[in-house]
Amino acid sequence: MSRSFSDLRARLHEIIFEADTPEGRLFDVVLLVIITSSVAVVMLESVAAVRARVGPTLRALEWGFTIVFTIEYLLRLATVRRPLRYARSTFGVIDLLAILPTYLSVLLPGAQSLLVIRLLRLLRIFRVLKLAEYLRESRTLVQAMRASRRKISVFLLAVVTIVVVVGALMYVIEGERHGFTSIPISIYWAIVTLTTVGYGDLAPATPLGRALSVLLMLTGYGIIAVPTGIVTVELTRASAQSVSTQVCPACGLGEHEQDALYCRRCGTKL
Repeated sequence: MSRSFSDLRARLHEIIFEADTPEGRLFDVVLLVIITSSVAVVMLESVAAVRARVGPTLRALEWGFTIVFTIEYLLRLATVRRPLRYARSTFGVIDLLAILPTYLSVLLPGAQSLLVIRLLRLLRIFRVLKLAEYLRESRTLVQAMRASRRKISVFLLAVVTIVVVVGALMYVIEGERHGFTSIPISIYWAIVTLTTVGYGDLAPATPLGRALSVLLMLTGYGIIAVPTGIVTVELTRASAQSVSTQVCPACGLGEHEQDALYCRRCGTKL
């Protein structure tokens, strides 16, 4: 009996997590169709005219999709050897967030609008369609972002320092009579100006304030290129072998190397 259960769990894991078999591919394609349909229902429900005409039907469909996703999520947890590890993984968190808003809407009306997060589940399309090259490129990008995080953190700290200093200066120079009623408001103006957004709700009126604005604008144009350069360097350095669609049966981690025999996270045999 125990062996039968083990075989059933292994079979379900192959269907649910793998895309190399006809059953697994069919499961994922049907799942992607359901995800797209559920998001379309949420979007239609947000239209007042449509909601007034077929609101109850849309709500019923929404609950139906949620029940399907709930069963699927529980099956995913049941078919991996370490369910808690899968639940904490990126896809595990996304799967959970895809069902929570509907249940929350019972207590917080309108929370179901957050169900559009289900679109993130469409990331599985790369595995379903065996777009290994896209998997490799996405992995390279993630590695580059991770390698850049310290440099970008230092860069953001420098930006924060600049806007705080310039904001304080503008508060002193322009004062409340020109709309700079506090240092936080002045910092807000500095951020808008530095990022070249320019809402236009605040503008300096004195010559000195305008001169400082010009310097901040020019600084903004120069700063824009910094994070781009940092990430570009790391992208150039990042190199990764091609990845497969193999998913670890224990922790659910995907995107392993083509010749990998063991999971790079938990060491389980693939």
